[in-house]
Amino acid sequence: MTLSGDDKKEIIKNMSGDEMQSGKPESQIGIFTKRIEYMTEHLKLNRKDHSARRGLIQLVSKRKRLLTYLKKNNLDAYKNIMKELKIRESKG
Repeated sequence: MTLSGDDKKEIIKNMSGDEMQSGKPESQIGIFTKRIEYMTEHLKLNRKDHSARRGLIQLVSKRKRLLTYLKKNNLDAYKNIMKELKIRESKG
């Protein structure tokens, strides 16, 4: 499932302040988080859907790389987004 255009615009506006700033790491992390939540719920119902599980792992990995980039370049935004989206810090 993909997010509708309206959902994406709302997430982008909440994360970056402007719905046209879809390239900002904050916006992308917000979109990935929403997709991860959906995929997690999907996998609770469809345990044998291995392609969806692989997709979920890829999404989590992409989000982790973006969070690492954000932490390196803008620590305040990183802390804010971690708090706002209720994401735990990774150990590695």
